[in-house]
Parts: sequence; C-alpha cells; structure tokens
Amino acid sequence: MPPVDKLLLEEALLDSPQTRSLLSVFEEDAGTLTEFTNQLLQAMQRVYGAQNEMSIATQQLSKQLIAYEKQNFALSKGDDEVISTLHRFARVVDELNSLHTELAKQVADTMIFPMIQFRERDLTEVSTLKDLFLLASNEHDVAMAKYSKLPKKRENEKLKAEVVAEVSATRRKQHHSSLQYYCALNALQHRKRVAMLDPLLGFTQGQINFFKMGVEMFSKKLDDFLSSVATMVQSIQGQLDTEAETMRLTQQELLLASETTYMPDNNTTTSKKANRNLLQKAGYLNIRTKTGLVSTSWDRLYFFTQGGNLMCQPRGAVAGGLILDLDNCSVMAVDCEDRRYCLQIVSPSGKMNIILQAEGKQEYEEWICTINNISRQIYLTDNPEAIAIRLNETAVQAVTPMSTFQKKHESFRPKQVESDGAEAARSEKSVTEVPESADPLIIPGTPIRFDLCPASEESEQNRSSSGRTNPFGESCLEKDTTPEVCVYEVVWSVLHHSPLVLQICSVIDFGRKITQAEKDPEALAALMKATELSADGKFFLLGQTDKDETDACLESEA
Repeated sequence: MPPVDKLLLEEALLDSPQTRSLLSVFEEDAGTLTEFTNQLLQAMQRVYGAQNEMSIATQQLSKQLIAYEKQNFALSKGDDEVISTLHRFARVVDELNSLHTELAKQVADTMIFPMIQFRERDLTEVSTLKDLFLLASNEHDVAMAKYSKLPKKRENEKLKAEVVAEVSATRRKQHHSSLQYYCALNALQHRKRVAMLDPLLGFTQGQINFFKMGVEMFSKKLDDFLSSVATMVQSIQGQLDTEAETMRLTQQELLLASETTYMPDNNTTTSKKANRNLLQKAGYLNIRTKTGLVSTSWDRLYFFTQGGNLMCQPRGAVAGGLILDLDNCSVMAVDCEDRRYCLQIVSPSGKMNIILQAEGKQEYEEWICTINNISRQIYLTDNPEAIAIRLNETAVQAVTPMSTFQKKHESFRPKQVESDGAEAARSEKSVTEVPESADPLIIPGTPIRFDLCPASEESEQNRSSSGRTNPFGESCLEKDTTPEVCVYEVVWSVLHHSPLVLQICSVIDFGRKITQAEKDPEALAALMKATELSADGKFFLLGQTDKDETDACLESEA
C-alpha cells in the first residue's frame, strides 16, 4: 500500500499559511469522500432493497403457483401434470425464499451497517471537529485583536492581564481543537480505505454462502426433476412450432383467396351456386324491427338454425335465443324498404312474421331453401339429407320442360291446326332458332313452393290475388303475364286435375315457345296464327275433350 498523506501535528500551534493551505486540501478530500459515501450507500441500499424484495417476491410467487389449481379456466381444465409440476416448483421457490431471506440479512449486517457506521462515526466526526476548529480559530483572532489594541503610554495592568489571559485561553483552545481535527483528518485517510472494502467483502461472502447453500440444497435432488421439466417444455415447444407452421401455411392459403371472397354480393360467373338441400344454416342477417308506429330499424345479428328452430345470438352473447319455430312456417321473398335480398318468414297461424335481409344472392337463396326444408320437418327423418335432395329434384322435374312434351301434346291439338301445318312448322322453326343463351324457363335446383287449397277456394284465390309468387319473389301480375306464371299455375293444377297431365305439358311447351319467340315479332305472330281460336276469339291452350270441362278450365285468354 502507498504511504498515506498526513498533517503535521507540530505545526498546529503555529497555524502557518502553509499549514492552512495543506489543511484545505484535506478538507476538500473529506468533502469529496462524504459525497461519494452517500452515493455509494444509496447504491448499497438499493441492492439490499432488491434482495429484500426478492425474498418477499419469492414468497408471493410460491403462493401464486399453488393458486393455479384453484383457477376456473374456461379451457384446459384438469391439467394434472402441469398442476403437480407447479406444486413441485412452489416447494422449490419456498426453499429459495429461505435462502434469499438469509442473504438479505447478511447484506444488511455486512454491507449496509458498516457503511452507515463509517458515515455517521467518521465523516460526521470530521465535520463536527471542523466546526469546533473554526470557532476556536475565530475566538483566538478576536482575542489577538484585543491584545493588539492595548495602549502603550497609559498601560492598565489589570486590563492587560485580562487580555493576556483571554489570548492564552483561546490559543490553547485553538491548539487543542486543531490537534483533534488534524488527527481525525489523518485517520480518515486510513479509514476510507477500510470503509470501501469491508462492506463489499461482506456482500461477496454473503453471495458465496448463498450459492453454496443453494448447491447443497438443490444440485442433487433437483437434477431429475429439472431434466423432466425441460423435456416436457421441449415437447410443448415442438407442438407449438408445428402448430405455428400449420397456422402460417393456412394463413397464406387463406390470404391467396380471390378478391370476390370479401365481396358481400358475389354474382360473378365464377361464384359458387347456392346449395338448395341444406338443413342447417348459420350467418349474419339484418333483421327488421319496429321502433314506433311507422318507424323501423335494422340490426345486424348472427342467426342459426337448431333443429326446427331459428335462433339469434348478438355479438358477445354467450348463447343464442329462440326467434321462431320453423315447423310448418312459410318463407317468401319480399320487397321491403327498397332493400335487396329480403325474405319474410310467417308462422303457421300468420300472427307472427319476421323480415330478414341477406348479404348476397347466394346467402339469400340458401336461407330460403334451408327454412323451406326445415318447415317440411325433413330433419326429423332418418336420412334428412337424401330426402331433401330427392324432394328438390322432384320439384324441378315436375316443372322442367322435356323434349317429349312437344310430341305428346300434338295429338290433343284441334284439326284446324293441321290445315295450317306448314305455317306452324315455319313458326316452330323460327322459334327453335332462338339462341341457346336465352334464360331457361326453370333454373335447375330451384325449390318450388306448392300452395295447396281446396277446389272451392280456387276461384276466390284467382279473384283476390292478381298473381302467384314462388319463394324467390318471382311473381306474375295480370297486366304482365309471363311464361313462368304458366308453369307455376299448371303445377298447381296438377295436384287437382291429374288426368290432364299430358294436356298441361302442352301448355308448358307453348309457354316455352312464347318465351323463346319474344325477341322475334314475326316468329311470335306465326305461333299465334298456328294456335286455334274459339268462337269468341280466345286461344285454346288445351285440347277439347269434354265440352263441359273445357269451358271452365281448358281455355285462357291470350
């Protein structure tokens, strides 16, 4: 160790300027040491605080690990392996807590206390002695000033003796305080080295003891446990990596989808056709709700079918609620508030109805078909999917024109038609030359709604209703008769006049020809000429077999 600088005690009485200059250097060093000691003590107190907090934190951690078993997780309940592992870790943390508590006590005793003792004993002592030295020095200066003012001509022995005694006393006091102050400053040069090293020595020894106790406590009995936990963690991480890669590939595949996937109404040629055989359906729909006598609002909610019920579940709700029992309900397309893709569901009693709006045409048709299939209670059968497919195919076949219909209905035409055969042949030829791009009369896969009613109600319905409507909103008014209406009217008649099936087929074929000839006035005129007229100028659409029956049901105005 290098020699330590010190103040000469012999020069304390003389109190020369050189001694005072050297004293100021020692005082500056003491001030710097005091400032550094305060900062160092703050850092050591943070270490102690952290160690003490570590002890409290490990205790809290142990309690929290045990509390995992009592958590009411919505997923992954009953993970006994994880629970048992956490209990084992809780015991390990408890043992670590005892070690951290012991280390915190050692840090307090061997590092914090020596440093506080050095600051309070040595540095505070130097500061106090400095104040006493300055006070004694000032008193000596005052006494010397009095002594210097004693008169030369008229000496006062008594006054002189008092002043001399005062100077002697203050000088002795200054000498005594300066000796103590010099000794404290000289000792401080040695003590500051010990004060810096001793706390760190205690801290290091405490850490070494902590690690030694940890090794003795955990190294042997925790090896197998830690290796098993490491294996389990690696297995879980492997599963996570595999799942993450799968999700990444799935995400890339989903993001490569066409832009039409995000369109609410995809009516392009590549769009997928509606599935008309569904018995279950789920998705978002807008529902119309009355908010006043004449005001309404539309809310976007999540709807789904469950058995024969239509359920609704708002976003964020735990479960859905019943909206309507679909058994024997009717569903039809409706025009509502100038909105597209609206459908109306009416209960069997007719007292309750709801209006919904789909996002696009495909969703709109699938919802209508699904509700229509459920209303027939197909879901209660053993094989509902096959029955739904068969019923929809049967409905399509019952109203789809066939090539053999044209041959079958010719035998029921009146003889007058044969006389105009050549003109009719030209008419048919012009009709058949219509481009194939014309819209078909019935779209394959379209479910058909049959409105069954007694024969006595037929005339009342025809008078009260200006037309008939299928579930997809395709309607016919008297002022705008279309071939599609003929199809639905004929199919409706099939159920009541089964002997007239062949004659009905001729009407279907006649409607198809009219549809194909709409864009060619000459072909349409030739077709009208080839059709027989009655005495009152009406077209015969069915062959006359029974005069009493034809007057009521075999004639129709052109």
